[in-house]
Amino acid sequence: MTTHRFGVRLGVAFLASTFAATGAVAQQTDAPQKPGKMIRAGDVLSGELGVMKVRDTKNRGKRVATYQITSEPRRLPPPNGLCNLETGPETFQLVPTNDAQAAQLKSLSGKAISVKVDEIACAQDAGEMSEAIVTKWSVVAK
Repeated sequence: MTTHRFGVRLGVAFLASTFAATGAVAQQTDAPQKPGKMIRAGDVLSGELGVMKVRDTKNRGKRVATYQITSEPRRLPPPNGLCNLETGPETFQLVPTNDAQAAQLKSLSGKAISVKVDEIACAQDAGEMSEAIVTKWSVVAK
């Protein structure tokens, strides 16, 4: 009977030390990050191009492709700033303005690309899936 209690106490002590160790590691890695560098019109944004299918509220709920680049955090020029985030947006939605741009993005989905940013703003509408919206852009050849 004494060995059973010893085993329970040993198990509880092991669990307590495990939780304390993971908490200490989490505190060390949660150091505040500095905001990313500023992105301005004409700058190049690089990252992996992802595609999602979402329902378009303007077009009777038809499923449309939404393209986004995941990149390092970047600050936007004023008045947008950090888009209410500590480090700035990391996901940037690309809005194709014509069928040629949509076809170009479709062929590049899943690949690392670079785009030249002409107009960028923080996401504000509920249907926008990224933190920032790039409304005018062009693909840069690597």
